[in-house]
Amino acid sequence: MDNIILELEKTQIKEDASTFEVGDFVRVEYLIKEGKNERVQPFLGQVIRFAGHGVRKTFTVRRIVQGEGVERTFPLHSPRVVNVKVDRGPNRKPRRAKLFFLRGRTGKSAQL
Repeated sequence: MDNIILELEKTQIKEDASTFEVGDFVRVEYLIKEGKNERVQPFLGQVIRFAGHGVRKTFTVRRIVQGEGVERTFPLHSPRVVNVKVDRGPNRKPRRAKLFFLRGRTGKSAQL
């Protein structure tokens, strides 16, 4: 049973998945379906965590919109994630794997 699941997951993993790290500022291009139409919507923000492994690997991106923090979790190997581009790296190298402490900050201090 486990072998069947592993073989199925191998077929769904993207070989050309982008390489980026926690703390990077990324542009995630996500495919949105609106009725019959499909369009690509970008989501710009800072990667604050990775979770899971294999085909179930996800990453969370945080950005500030009109003074409110917005977080969105994307599956890395999803066919809806069209592209992930690294806009720039962090100003400082993060010392933690999860950057949840940025949630309580505002303004310039909400970035690394």
